[in-house]
Amino acid sequence: MDFSKHPLKIFFAYYKPHWHLFAADMACAVFMAAIDVAFPMFSRYALNTLIPNHELRLFLTLVAVLLAGFCIHKGCNWFVAYWGHVFGNRVEQDMRRDVFDHLEKLPFSFYDTHRTGKIMSRATTDLFEITELAHHGPEDFTVAILNLIGAFIMMLHIRWELALVVIVVLPIMIAIGIVSRRNLSKASVKVKETTAEVNAGLESSISGIRVTKGFNNEEFERGRFAVYNKQYSDAKQMRFKYMANFFTNIEFCNNLLSLTVLAVGGYFIMKGKMTLPDLVAANLFVAGFVAPVKKLNNFVEQFVTGMAGFNRFLEIMRTEPEPEDAPDAVEILSARGNISFKNVSFSYTSDFPILSGVNLDIRAGEKFALVGASGGGKSTICNLIPRFYEITGGEISLDGIDIKRIKKSSLRAQIGIVQQDVFLFAGTIRENIAYGKPNATDAEIEQAARRAEIHDDIMKMPNGYDSVVGERGIKLSGGQKQRVSIARCFLKNPPILILDEATSALDTATEIKIQHSFDELAKGRTTLVIAHRLSTIKNADKIAVVTDHGIAEQGTHDELMAKQGEYYKLRTVQEE
Repeated sequence: MDFSKHPLKIFFAYYKPHWHLFAADMACAVFMAAIDVAFPMFSRYALNTLIPNHELRLFLTLVAVLLAGFCIHKGCNWFVAYWGHVFGNRVEQDMRRDVFDHLEKLPFSFYDTHRTGKIMSRATTDLFEITELAHHGPEDFTVAILNLIGAFIMMLHIRWELALVVIVVLPIMIAIGIVSRRNLSKASVKVKETTAEVNAGLESSISGIRVTKGFNNEEFERGRFAVYNKQYSDAKQMRFKYMANFFTNIEFCNNLLSLTVLAVGGYFIMKGKMTLPDLVAANLFVAGFVAPVKKLNNFVEQFVTGMAGFNRFLEIMRTEPEPEDAPDAVEILSARGNISFKNVSFSYTSDFPILSGVNLDIRAGEKFALVGASGGGKSTICNLIPRFYEITGGEISLDGIDIKRIKKSSLRAQIGIVQQDVFLFAGTIRENIAYGKPNATDAEIEQAARRAEIHDDIMKMPNGYDSVVGERGIKLSGGQKQRVSIARCFLKNPPILILDEATSALDTATEIKIQHSFDELAKGRTTLVIAHRLSTIKNADKIAVVTDHGIAEQGTHDELMAKQGEYYKLRTVQEE
């Protein structure tokens, strides 16, 4: 779908897959409008002609016809109330599907600058009103217009002066609605924005609850959340104010219209220019005017709130995703693992370069270590290989092919990553290990766990592989979480492995045990190791020291120690 189009064109494009249901809904709504217009005319005809002339048979026939019409009206009303909302729900479902699909395509840079809670609001809260707008919007608008036109024509037939009164008052009511809508629209947008702030604050506080309790900062968090909550409450209160102005003004106009028709009609009756049944019918038509105007008011309210959420949905959908694969991009099934950086530069923002002139040659099957002070760019170098970020200059190649000419899905399939901060999904151990290969058999999962030396720990748990790990794996120890992530990589079986300070958060005994798992995992693979403890990479085939100025030096452990340069200084500091 082209999301550069006008928002309304995009909105109605979501109707297309469900147009049969929408057409049936609108047909029912139109029939209901026809019945609503017919009843006042029948009342007038009955009061003016049938009842005075005692035409009982025709009167009962018309009553029976109207009764049948009202029965059908009831069925149509049920269809609109149920299937109309089902239609709106399906439109909302499609939008939520698309926004999630798009979120999956957005680059790391997007998530670096947007809070999780706010992103969640775009996919949930912002779309809540879409169901009502998608269903009631076109229906209320169409029915209201048909009722207004029908009632106006019938009013002309009764007394053109009364129709003139209506035609004068209606534009005033519409003008009030338009003016009120602007303020209501701004208030609705503000409510959406503050809802996102509340969600972001709530998500952050819940995720960090253990830190909060550890520092005894519950009162601080309550105070911080109270600020978000107050902003949200104030925004809703302002919206209620504009909404109250909107509806009370319209209601006053409705009452004024009824009073004016009564006054003008009463005058004509006293002058003998109009009958009482005509005035009764006219008042029924006034109600026929009031109901559509209320529907239009509801439509304005739904449109304002729904489009406020829809426009925030469009903000996400219009965010540039990761670059598409090049037209000539190739797919690699099994990489050898030769990685080359040629004069690579990178910056997160144009005014703050992170890497400049980086040159590295990593041979297939080699264990290549990156060391240096925090913030030097070690993790950035590793994140550039699977194209989590796009380089700003130079070239990175895999087996002699520029990675920009390799399909991203194919490229990332060749790489396994184990990080210091292991993320486990809130499911079972089996599900978390199987994330490395979603269609893996139980036997394959168990084999991966054995190779990661976590199988015995799993079997000691109450439910074995079906044990729930808790939010972010909170029920497992740091070492257990790390070995589950290693088992994932065994299951994925990639030819390239990236270990991003994967043991720096563990105690020495656990680190030694897990190091055996890493050694097993690294066999036959090109392995990049970002090391915090330099003792763990002493046997690396090559070591590169990364500083703020780029790659300071490269070589084996012995070569770098002999140079007594940056690596020597780092080792000396750690051994003191």
